[in-house]
Amino acid sequence: MRLSRLPIAILLFGLVLGLVPVAQAQTATSPYTVVVPVPDTSAIQRNQAFQAALGQVLVRVSGGQDLSSKNGYPEAMQNAAGIVKQFQYQGDGGNPPTFTLTVTFDQGAVQRLVTQLGATTAGVKPPLLLIVKGSDGHLLSQNELGGLTGAVGKRGYQVSYADPAQLPDLGKLADADPAALSAISRLYHTGLVLIGNLQANSADWTLISGGQSQHWNAQGGNQDALFADAGKTAADRLGQALNVIATSDVNGKLWVSGLHSAMDYANLLATLRADPSVRSLYTVGAQDDGVLLAVKAGMPLDNLVTNLSAGGRVIEGSSHDGADASLRWLH
Repeated sequence: MRLSRLPIAILLFGLVLGLVPVAQAQTATSPYTVVVPVPDTSAIQRNQAFQAALGQVLVRVSGGQDLSSKNGYPEAMQNAAGIVKQFQYQGDGGNPPTFTLTVTFDQGAVQRLVTQLGATTAGVKPPLLLIVKGSDGHLLSQNELGGLTGAVGKRGYQVSYADPAQLPDLGKLADADPAALSAISRLYHTGLVLIGNLQANSADWTLISGGQSQHWNAQGGNQDALFADAGKTAADRLGQALNVIATSDVNGKLWVSGLHSAMDYANLLATLRADPSVRSLYTVGAQDDGVLLAVKAGMPLDNLVTNLSAGGRVIEGSSHDGADASLRWLH
């Protein structure tokens, strides 16, 4: 194994071969919906499933925090059934059958509960940077973006605003160019960006998340309608990408390239360890400008890559032999 750039000291963190296979995981498309296994359809098992599901939703909505030590948490678990919006069983038809229970909680009730447990300002996602041009081509200011800010904020995301004098080429940014994303990370400390171009009764939007771009066009009778629709659409797409957890911890290998120094490596480890969904990690190997890490996480590694990319320090990288997912460090 060649070590042309990374210092050999990296490997002193431990080269361990043979990882636990990646666990199969079920995920839901909403942060308020969880799928849990149940042995049968009895009321006792259903109530236990409601409690387990609510515990997972609270972790999601609070940005990965463990709220189980908070005052009021046991009582909240006992009353989990009271905030269930809907539930549905699914069986496999086996003999004996096995079941899963899909549980959806009331969004407002969960958000109020998170607030009551004292988790309103911790564990939040990075801000969504708003870069929106009016129909005359000028970049809209914070005051002019109030409707969009409100629409995004209602769904639990903070926003930040672009300085016209400190922006990379917007065409390259919309294409998720790594250099443009790196500039955004340095300037605004986020990897989440919403780019908009308003016309008379329509708007073109680009959402950047996980180092990937999503484009759509929307029609609306006025600017307020366009902003309300864009805020909801962006928040829904971010929620589907960022608020994903597994029914159990997932073990796998993560390749990270773009490390040019021991400082890059140290900053990478600090970034990973700061993520509440990362349970443990250690170095398996190194080659050229990359390292292979063994990671245990509370979500599938592809989703972990998306969540880490939201912070702006990394983007999804090219596939690598022996790795379940890949990242690229941004400078």
